[in-house]
Amino acid sequence: MSLVTAVCRVDRLLPDSGTIGITAIDKRPVDGPVRVRPLGLYADVQADRKHHGGEDQAVYAYADEDAAHFAALLDRPIPAGLFGENLRTSGIDVTGAVTGERWLVGDTLLLEVTIPRIPCGTFARRLRVDKWVKRFTEEGRPGAYFRVVKSGPVAAGDPITVVERPDHGVTIGDMFAGMTPEQARAVLASERPLAPKVQRDVTKVLARIAV
Repeated sequence: MSLVTAVCRVDRLLPDSGTIGITAIDKRPVDGPVRVRPLGLYADVQADRKHHGGEDQAVYAYADEDAAHFAALLDRPIPAGLFGENLRTSGIDVTGAVTGERWLVGDTLLLEVTIPRIPCGTFARRLRVDKWVKRFTEEGRPGAYFRVVKSGPVAAGDPITVVERPDHGVTIGDMFAGMTPEQARAVLASERPLAPKVQRDVTKVLARIAV
């Protein structure tokens, strides 16, 4: 069974040596249901809104299974929220999710898979692991961002059901590794309108081969 094992939002803003000066990556599990709206979880924030958040990155999900992989790799616990995720999941392949597929979470909340998480310097400083961006990238387990199709509450224990999946088959893992032109064209041919950030990524791939 696929389900949400933890719901996380920012606990406090932390000092950071990057250009913004603070980071909101300190997410921690909360008890009870949390309302999710088009810009994300109620009372959650992003410090760098130029590169994080927005409707196409309203919710970030990471799998228990991928967290366990990193826990073994780094020989340290990876508790829910450490990677900055809003939802920790179990029993569903987040990296294998197809961009554009829709998840019904609980009875009401409807989310649409958009793009993979791209690791940044803030993430590296948070983890304090040598060459973390490179190592995280090489493992190919980025987690996925979602846009909110229908608002609703989310709580630990809520079931996750994939209710729609585009037939182009291009996954979050494919996007993270780098889409081929054929994959980009397949996504572009999708019958449903693409999320703007998905459209952006597809356009970049096709622009490179046009030069």
